Amino acid sequence: MNNYLVFDWGGTFLKYAIIDKKANIIDKDKVPTPQPTGDNEKDRKDFFEVIDDIVGEYKEGVDGIAVSMPGMIDLNRGYTMTAGWLKYLTGMYLVDYMSTRYGLRVAVQNDGKCAALAEYWKGSLKDVVNGAVMVLGTSVGGGIIIDKKLYSGRRFSAGEYSFMVLDSSNKYEFESTWGSYGTKGLIREVCKITGDDPLVLDGVELFKRANEGDEGILKGLKNYTDILAIGLYNLNVLLDLDKIAVGGGISKQPLLMEYIKNSIDEYDSSSPLRQFDTYIPKPNVVVTKYNNDANLIGALYNYNSIYKEFGRFRKK
Repeated sequence: MNNYLVFDWGGTFLKYAIIDKKANIIDKDKVPTPQPTGDNEKDRKDFFEVIDDIVGEYKEGVDGIAVSMPGMIDLNRGYTMTAGWLKYLTGMYLVDYMSTRYGLRVAVQNDGKCAALAEYWKGSLKDVVNGAVMVLGTSVGGGIIIDKKLYSGRRFSAGEYSFMVLDSSNKYEFESTWGSYGTKGLIREVCKITGDDPLVLDGVELFKRANEGDEGILKGLKNYTDILAIGLYNLNVLLDLDKIAVGGGISKQPLLMEYIKNSIDEYDSSSPLRQFDTYIPKPNVVVTKYNNDANLIGALYNYNSIYKEFGRFRKK
């Protein structure tokens, strides 16, 4: 058959798709994610009842199941050390559990790492030796490619940008972390300038006003991208990356990418170290190709990297 049922489990929706071995999406849909209540046993039961219905519909037409999800995943054991917002899935031997439950091969990988794998396979990082993906969602996710391979680290925590501190003056607050600079972080920075209610202003309205030239919105956007630029600059200096691909819903906004690049240029040209060393390259920032489908495509790549079920994706 060479078709696969691929999941992207997020905090708001459980996305799923039927994808063939060439990464063509044949069918896709989504359902609301069961929200945590604090009763992990009940929450887990409710969650897998939803998954049961989806698998039951497609099981006879697929060769395996690939999953993208939040959290730190031990690939050697198929074990969820953490599971982000889906905290009721923490501490599971998830691959064994699902393989037994559904009678199919299963592979699980962190969502940010899946995005990096998708872009490396067929997207904006296709030709890189070293690259990274930064996904601007509710929080900030990502993954790192080093020497043409996903770099996970010995404890599978590499690429967890969310835990990096960008503001040492406020280091014990969530707002000091890179993880706070997803879409909500953008709205927060803008509302500090404009006085808008962050619970009312959304991304659609924000960029509508930005593209109309609202000075307060644009100033907040600049503050936001200045902070992102520091993180991207540091990442690039540390790893010497060929490209950094920016994804997530707001990355579709040309104005955001324009501001990110301008902030990087401004910081790079003004860095005091430039007077000593002009060789260090500045970040080469591009937009992801797959955007909202990246986690699905990358989960399939991860499946094949584990099972080699349909061979190498491309020549090395």
